[in-house]
Amino acid sequence: MVAVVSSPESRAPNPGLGRAVLLGVLTGVIYFAGTLYWITRVMVVYGGLPGWAAVPINIALIAYLALFPAAFAVCLRRAVRSAGAGIALALAPAIWVATELLRTYVLTGFPWVLLGYSQTTVLPIAQFASIFGVYGVSALVAAVSAAAAYVVVGPPEGGPHAGNGQTWRPALAGLAPIGAVLLTVLAIAAWGSRRVAESALTHEGDPIRVGLVQGNVDQGQKWNVASAAEIFNTYLDMTRQAIGRGADLVLWPESSTPFMYEENPIDADRIRTLARQAHVSILVGSDQIVREQTPKYYNSAFLVRDDGTTAGVYRKMHLVPFGEYVPLQRLLFFAAPLTDQVGTFSAGMNPDLLPVAGHLMSTAICYEIVYPDLVRQFVRRGSELLSTITNDAWFGTTSAPYQHFEQASMRAVEEGRYLVRAANTGVSGIVDPYGRVLARTDIYQPAVVVGDVRFLRTETIYARIGDAFAYAALLLTAAVVLLPRRKIGSGL
Repeated sequence: MVAVVSSPESRAPNPGLGRAVLLGVLTGVIYFAGTLYWITRVMVVYGGLPGWAAVPINIALIAYLALFPAAFAVCLRRAVRSAGAGIALALAPAIWVATELLRTYVLTGFPWVLLGYSQTTVLPIAQFASIFGVYGVSALVAAVSAAAAYVVVGPPEGGPHAGNGQTWRPALAGLAPIGAVLLTVLAIAAWGSRRVAESALTHEGDPIRVGLVQGNVDQGQKWNVASAAEIFNTYLDMTRQAIGRGADLVLWPESSTPFMYEENPIDADRIRTLARQAHVSILVGSDQIVREQTPKYYNSAFLVRDDGTTAGVYRKMHLVPFGEYVPLQRLLFFAAPLTDQVGTFSAGMNPDLLPVAGHLMSTAICYEIVYPDLVRQFVRRGSELLSTITNDAWFGTTSAPYQHFEQASMRAVEEGRYLVRAANTGVSGIVDPYGRVLARTDIYQPAVVVGDVRFLRTETIYARIGDAFAYAALLLTAAVVLLPRRKIGSGL
């Protein structure tokens, strides 16, 4: 977390606005350059951009995202000037969450690698997301950093016990914040450990056996006409393997068909026939065209019933900037090659659910799984099973596929649902409602995963209240910014 507080005013001046901005931007650049370095490769290898264009675009994205930690630093500085270092640090977690919430939605949003995702694999702590979502976990991590910063800054001089001859009291006061945060973390960890151990949700609902197909199709061959038949046959063969292992529902990855499902009735009929003969449902990722006055293209998922008919279609709502469309296209004309290969997609309008075996399932396509509220909308509409399909071949052998999988896993904890994920080149897997990974694949390996999950209806606190905590943090931050510049306290 950005450290922009200094010792209390009696010992050192409050840092200037320029210094706060600089520290915030520097923090953001380190944060996002270290986690989004792979975007340059995507643009060069698959987007057709030369390095001289890809590098500045990635730098611009990182610089833009760094504005949010900079905003945190500025707001924290304002809190120090209005309320003193101690209270400002107590407010720091809320301020940090407010900037993450803004990053989720401003200019369509880019909520990748929020701070709370650092705890996805720390299951006792991750359970906190079932109450306040990933933003609540972000606040907890920020609170630990703020408490540590308070210890470094030290208890304010001239505090309530100053001058009484008991010099040990200010020292104890300095330990109080970190002690309070430590107790909070331990309490959450204890509760989370018990929640995971009890695993009540794993005994509820109706079971279903799910098969995940990871075709491992090279992105360079995906739309090669000469490879289309081989790719399609591979998916059919792997689907048969999943069915042979007892799968009642089989998921194909995003845009897995080397053709548009509705535009190639002969090949589409092979999928329908397989579903009908084996009495299974098959979720197929495929592009879709809607012919209106101006044709629209959608990144879609089709659910084929066990009788071979189409049960429903979901159209991706959150598109990937520079991957599926170019924002500010006239201004950024030089980035057009990024979408030339796949065209410019339109965004779907509704969080539609798909019926499976008398229950409702949702599917998030690729990047949109990192939007907590979208997945919550699915659950509020009645989704009993979360699914996500993706094509992470763009990422190469970087950390991005693993980042993506862990962010998806957090949705399972938030919503109290099983999550199944089919990825073209991995990571594919099954996650239970407590974030435990029941099965996962390696990247760049063909694989068929089969496992048991359950349709669940019990709602978590987060599913009911959504991002109320994050919006409260935003309102609190706005109040801090609007406070008059006066010292109303220096302790916690």
